[in-house]
Amino acid sequence: MNPFRVLGDLSHLTSILILIRTIKTTKYIEGISFKTQTLYALVFITRYLDLLTFHWVSLYNALMKIFFIVSTAYIVVLLQGSKRTNTIAYNEMLMGDTFKIQHLLSGSALMSLFFHHKFTFLELAWSFSVWLESVAILPQLYMLSKGGKTRSLTVHYIFAMGLYRALYIPNWIWRYSTEDKKLDKIAFFAGLLQTLLYSDFFYIYYTKVIRGKGFKLPK
Repeated sequence: MNPFRVLGDLSHLTSILILIRTIKTTKYIEGISFKTQTLYALVFITRYLDLLTFHWVSLYNALMKIFFIVSTAYIVVLLQGSKRTNTIAYNEMLMGDTFKIQHLLSGSALMSLFFHHKFTFLELAWSFSVWLESVAILPQLYMLSKGGKTRSLTVHYIFAMGLYRALYIPNWIWRYSTEDKKLDKIAFFAGLLQTLLYSDFFYIYYTKVIRGKGFKLPK
């Protein structure tokens, strides 16, 4: 089994569990981007529509797909549910979540029309999800840059998400060298773009958080 794929999936799974734990145990939602979480839910719903065809590569693959769909949707439900249980925090979350995601949605849709494997609904949906995932973290990073400091668990969540995408680059190289010598250019370049968007965050995470200093993105 591809070790980079497994490590990437584990990092992704860890990031989701960190976020769910943060929301459930601390009731803390300020500093979490509702828009980013909604985009991620849309990413996995559109990417894994092939589950409905029951043409599964493996049980592991199918279970991970189901987990990512259910868990990201659950996070959105938890955040939305805070409107009733913690109205002030919910309103503060929305007030700070001001990134214009319509540009991300329209840009991803446009990219999927130009860059896809086949002009079919499932393939266009898959391509849309790949491009959208590459930029879905932007509302969260924008919120951090505006708000400055945030809870450490939220920062660890973002780091784990970035690590997940970064690990997928060697994953594609591994697959190219050990399997059919074919590189999925759409997934590779979208993943590379996403990793580059995390570059400042990774640097600050290393220089501040790992060394025990306060985390703050430059405005």
